[in-house]
Amino acid sequence: MEQQETLLQYFEWYLPAGGGHWRRAAADAPHLAALGFTGVWLPPAYKGHQGQADVGYGVYDLYDLGEFDQKGGVPTKYGLREEYLDAIRALQANGVRVYADIVLNHRMGADEAEEVCARKSAGNDRNRDVSSAAPITAWTRFTFPGRRGKYSDFQWDWTCFDGVDWDDKHDVPAVYQFEGKDWDDQVDGENGNYDYLMGADLDMSAPKVIEELDRWGRWYLETTGVDGFRLDAVKHIRATYFTHWLQMLRQASGRPLPAMGEYWKDDLGTLTYYLDQCGQVMRLFDVPLHFQFHRLSGAGGSMDLRSLFQGTLAGTRPHQAVTFVDNHDTQPGQALQSWVSGWCKPLAYACILLRQEGIPCVFYGDLYGIPHDSIPPVEALPKLLLARKFCAHGTQTDYLDDPDIIGWVRQGESSAMAVVLTDRSGGSKRMCAGAGMAGTVFVDLLGGQKERIVIPENGTVDFPVGGGSAAVWIPENTAETIHRILNAECAF
Repeated sequence: MEQQETLLQYFEWYLPAGGGHWRRAAADAPHLAALGFTGVWLPPAYKGHQGQADVGYGVYDLYDLGEFDQKGGVPTKYGLREEYLDAIRALQANGVRVYADIVLNHRMGADEAEEVCARKSAGNDRNRDVSSAAPITAWTRFTFPGRRGKYSDFQWDWTCFDGVDWDDKHDVPAVYQFEGKDWDDQVDGENGNYDYLMGADLDMSAPKVIEELDRWGRWYLETTGVDGFRLDAVKHIRATYFTHWLQMLRQASGRPLPAMGEYWKDDLGTLTYYLDQCGQVMRLFDVPLHFQFHRLSGAGGSMDLRSLFQGTLAGTRPHQAVTFVDNHDTQPGQALQSWVSGWCKPLAYACILLRQEGIPCVFYGDLYGIPHDSIPPVEALPKLLLARKFCAHGTQTDYLDDPDIIGWVRQGESSAMAVVLTDRSGGSKRMCAGAGMAGTVFVDLLGGQKERIVIPENGTVDFPVGGGSAAVWIPENTAETIHRILNAECAF
């Protein structure tokens, strides 16, 4: 039986900046494989403008993977180039594919400033100018003196960008569009045109920019040997750019190079339109499903659970959905904070790990906790991961027929699993585990329900669940196997 895809986002925003994360990932590889992860999304590996304090999204030099003395030191926040490459090799040696975080929208921390003619754009309508063209001083020259032309002698200047958000000449923040430039099309329509996000915004219509990004993509793939990509901020970059970039790399490498894009919008129609516009060359993170979990966690039991998967990618285009509960942007203190409450995490993870729709992506902060905010790990998560590995196979039968208690059954060739969840008081859901399971003893893997259920001859029985919780009913012998694995992993 082929193992199902299960991804892990292997970082959270407040990881310590001691440069040890790549070593941690390498050492963790056997443990991650044992839990059933088939892929790991590693954080941006290149030098950011804040040096070792940069999480990786303030990109300064894509070619500096922790090799050159730039921005205050040699390592990135996560370590040195060779440690990064060692982590990739260690994960792959354990059967875990590596997804690299690709950030191509902007550059930050330029080495020199230039005088450029620019117009101010209205903050809520980038298609409308609020000033005439005038000289500003923009930080747009990237010469990378610490790297001295190694790997690429390309240097960036203002002609590579559409605009910036700071005039150093007058110390005035605003969105400035350079004279003679247009914001890219095929981007999100928020603020009229959401090409501009931050820093020096790349001009994706400039041939020399495209050529350099292509050159870098081939170099990066050959250097690292990663298996796929997580694409950052795709709603700010013309959709057909990634059609070109991914197809170019797939053809050059002869490898499938799966990609998952971050299009941050709680609107199914926008996401499906983008998928069609880019030629379906990637999957997208299921942002609407995340917000359903967020609403569920704060609804006080008033949410109609029958609607949980409505308006989501998982419910509409499951083969193009990467499902998730939280990530580095939604965690407390971040710009897109929409944290799913702790009581709701087991329910949400049961939905993404134990159903057949989408490829689930687990958050590092849920697996290992977030010490910065005293947030503990989700205790049920290792059990849910192993339930996916051993039991989440075969036909799925849904029982999404009650506003307060829903469930589903997975029936494989030699096993079955019944999942029940509620956001209100406890109860039960009558479901069929299959006549083939007759006489089998089922137990709740999560431990909330202590009774043992013997499946009757017709396979149909009431599966109980406690209030505001999930219950995962599986054969007792499989539960014992999972507990043995977890006990062994405790010594890891």
